[in-house]
Parts: sequence; structure tokens; C-alpha cells
Amino acid sequence: MPILAGMGTLSYGMITSLDGYAQGPDGRFDWAEPDEPTHRFVNEREREFGTYLYGRRLFETMQVWADDDWLQHEPDVVREYADIWRGRDKIVYSTTLATPTLDRTRLERTLDLDAVRALKQSTPAAISVGGPTLAAQLLRAGLVDELTMYVAPVVGAGSPALPDVSLELELLDERRLSDRFVYLRYAIRNG
Repeated sequence: MPILAGMGTLSYGMITSLDGYAQGPDGRFDWAEPDEPTHRFVNEREREFGTYLYGRRLFETMQVWADDDWLQHEPDVVREYADIWRGRDKIVYSTTLATPTLDRTRLERTLDLDAVRALKQSTPAAISVGGPTLAAQLLRAGLVDELTMYVAPVVGAGSPALPDVSLELELLDERRLSDRFVYLRYAIRNG
């Protein structure tokens, strides 16, 4: 059964601390590494996306999935995620990033909200926005349909996963994925 509500759905999802941070104060997020059951669930969810929207910082972090060197001794679930990630279109929004050389990757120097709306209306697959900064702009524009949070059992200051924006949410799904992670999925009702 598909997790997402339908085609063209724009979903913002992050692994967060219990108190809502996507990174620690030092910029690290090693606490967010998913365990195997969580990774399997994430892989199934990621299959539904046709396009990833990234800001520069998250894209630079995610590029590790394009490198085969470190993957050969990783578990199947990790290599499977790399294959899924590589098979998706990626649009990166950045004024400073050099043009990416990765397959299926396009650089946009500005965020055109009308182009994102058009993508939502024209795509046969769900769209994922990654990274709090880019997500904040899309949330404020009313373009994000769903929030998905993978909550880890840590607390601490850092970079917030959600911007300072008022949202009316409806809980669609909640799951305990492992001893470490809880999955929460919400529809945004006032988008």
C-alpha cells in the first residue's frame, strides 16, 4: 500500500531529535543514522518519490550516495538506498554550488515557486523536499502537502527541522520503527 496520498504530493521529511532538531549545534547528525528496520522502511518510502528537491547543504551531504567506494562492505539495505537515490531526479537550489556532474541532477540558481507548482501538477510520482531551509520556503508558500518525521531518542540544541511557521496538521500515520525511531506522517491542512 502506498504511503503517500497521491501523485504530485510534495512531502517534507527529516530525521529529527525528540525536540525537533535536524542537526546538533556543531552541525553533526551522526545520532540520526538509521538502524536496519528504519532504513528498510525509509527505502520503501523513497521508492514512491520521482524527484528530490534539495538546498545546497543537504545535497552536498547526500552526494555520498553517488560514491561506490564506501558501499561495497555495507549491508544490503544501505546499498539498496544508494540505488534508489541514484535512480531519482534531483533538483538543487543554490546560488553558490558548482554545476553538479551527477546523473539526473539539475541546478537551479533561484527557487521558482511557480515551477515547483507546475512540477507538482505534471509529475506522475511524489516529490520530496529535503533540508529545513528549502522546506521553510515551500511551507510558507503553501506547496508542501505532507510532513514526515523520523524521531530519534536524542535531545539538544542545533538547527531546527521545522521553520517558524504555523501549520494545521492531521495525523495520517504513526509507527514505531525500532527501539530508536518513531515515524510520524501528517497532512498539512492549511497549505
